[in-house]
Amino acid sequence: MALRIACQMDPVDRIDIRGDSTFAILLEAQKRGHDIFYYTPPNLALRGNALLARGHTLRVNDKYGDHYALSDARTEDLSARDCVLLRQDPPFDMAYITTTHLLERIHPKTLVVNDPMHVRNAPEKLFVLDFLDLMPPTLVTRQLDDIVAFRAEYKDIIVKPLYGNGGAAVFRIKPDDSNLSSLVEMFQTVFREPFMVQEYRPEVTLGDKRIILVDGEVAGAINRVPQEGETRSNLHVGGTAAKVDLTARDLEICARLKPELKRRGLLFTGIDVIGPYLTEINVTSPTGIRQVKAFGGNDIAAMIWDAIEMKVANTR
Repeated sequence: MALRIACQMDPVDRIDIRGDSTFAILLEAQKRGHDIFYYTPPNLALRGNALLARGHTLRVNDKYGDHYALSDARTEDLSARDCVLLRQDPPFDMAYITTTHLLERIHPKTLVVNDPMHVRNAPEKLFVLDFLDLMPPTLVTRQLDDIVAFRAEYKDIIVKPLYGNGGAAVFRIKPDDSNLSSLVEMFQTVFREPFMVQEYRPEVTLGDKRIILVDGEVAGAINRVPQEGETRSNLHVGGTAAKVDLTARDLEICARLKPELKRRGLLFTGIDVIGPYLTEINVTSPTGIRQVKAFGGNDIAAMIWDAIEMKVANTR
């Protein structure tokens, strides 16, 4: 079933195709004969009831340095498309939130993946708070006194922005670290919203699992191992991908999440698990599918399109 799809993403010329999940999804779309219309978020507009985007027809090629070709520049009414992929990376700011409000006007008649209302209402570090019993001890606050008391109880802690991504501005503060007050002052200056504080889990030295779910079902996983001397395991900051098996606890966490992911229309999600604890639920622009396939796992891009095609067929 050939579909007319659109992809709202970051500039295609700037992506690193070797690990980019959006690129893998587009490759599979092209392989299936889907027509791909590409645009970037600043080129989205609403005129009356018409949701318009300025963009191009996109062809992709799995060759580093020569991975795309654009043609037929035009403006399209996105309601004429079968599916829109919402795939730009955070920051999850007002510009991002505005695109979800605009895309909500055509969904679900035109399927938007992930559901824009629930992307807006389920940011990574807030949605996960619905499952506190699966998480390490966690605090969300802007107040230094709260964080001092939290460290007094849990000793070794992590402080990170509530809307950060890719491991940016994630700090480990040990029991004897005298920089806590200065760090909180900096966060209070840079960020208007509260920030997240969690108990540091030493299991992270063995890796931070990224588990990918498609329509609530487990699709694959990789382990992200931090560099020696580094707290963060994100691949963006030098973490190393490694093959990993899922434990009974991992599967328990996934089973708990499945009904809520399906209810919210979050078709493609990535969760982060350190030791026995869930730490994030990624819904904006999950990554990791090329790494899973590289280590002999499922072709998750194909699984995503199987799910999308079924949903579009059911809508029709």
